[in-house]
Amino acid sequence: MATLGANALTLADWAKRLDPDGKVPSIVELLSQNNEIIQDMVFVEGNLPTGHRTTVRTGLPTVAWRLLNQGVQPSKSTTAQVDEQCGKLEAWSEVDVELAKLNGNAPAFRLSEAQAFIEAMNQEFASTLFYGNAGLAPEEFTGLSIRYSDPAATNGQNVLDAAGAGSDNTSIWLICWGNQTVHGIFPKGSKAGLSHADHGEVTVETTAGMAGTRLRAFQDQFKWDCGVAVKDWRYAVRIGSIDVSNLVAKSSAADLIELMIKAMHRIPALGMGKCAFYMNRTVKQMLDIQRRDDVITGGGLVYNEVDGKLIPSFRGIPIRTCDAILETEAAV
Repeated sequence: MATLGANALTLADWAKRLDPDGKVPSIVELLSQNNEIIQDMVFVEGNLPTGHRTTVRTGLPTVAWRLLNQGVQPSKSTTAQVDEQCGKLEAWSEVDVELAKLNGNAPAFRLSEAQAFIEAMNQEFASTLFYGNAGLAPEEFTGLSIRYSDPAATNGQNVLDAAGAGSDNTSIWLICWGNQTVHGIFPKGSKAGLSHADHGEVTVETTAGMAGTRLRAFQDQFKWDCGVAVKDWRYAVRIGSIDVSNLVAKSSAADLIELMIKAMHRIPALGMGKCAFYMNRTVKQMLDIQRRDDVITGGGLVYNEVDGKLIPSFRGIPIRTCDAILETEAAV
């Protein structure tokens, strides 16, 4: 038996969701974010019940020139295996049946609540994709920022330092999604993407008012088992330490166009995956302004029409808005 607690919708919540004629309105989602990275991300079924194991080449065999009547030493390549873990993102919605039926359209009322849960799941996934740390929060998966945080590390050539200081920094990411590069994962034998289970009417125990009482409630469950696998670290580049205050003030601001050119040249082969730049809307705005200031010399930022929409791109690579990228990052 479930318990209906303080997080359940109340009559006051219900009243705030009705038009004057008593119908469920289209809610203005002021808290929604734009995280286009979720649309681009390629997902692959993992080969482990809890994630995915990747085998990478760590060393090449030794080869040598030889003379006639002289041999060469045999050699071999070396490999290593990396296990990537998935996390289980989950949420439950419980609404008093009588409350949902007050307006005469319980399905519409439940749908309006489900949309908020889906948005919350998307935002949490996008945030974890960049900032998740399974070492500190084992229930999460490890995101990209912790993997690309040190210019002196093995993958340091793909961590570009925009010379920002303090704690008001942000990043631009160039990621090439593909089965052999960087991709999302879901556990072996499970389903990809966010799933919704409508458990219908159930009896729940209430904690508000008189504890231990019972009522009937509509119950919905939202689940998403997911993670990210960096199969080849060369196919993701982080432009970190972009000082936001300097960027907006246009004072000692990072040269975004120059940094994006450098990022492109860190990718071994752009054709190996589906590439895109990801930045938040502040950086995207300032990139557009820098492009305007640099238009005489041809900054390289253009707009391509795709499916009736104008998609900004840089030298053929789409530029995506990702509100999950913070402006409070530490310097790399």
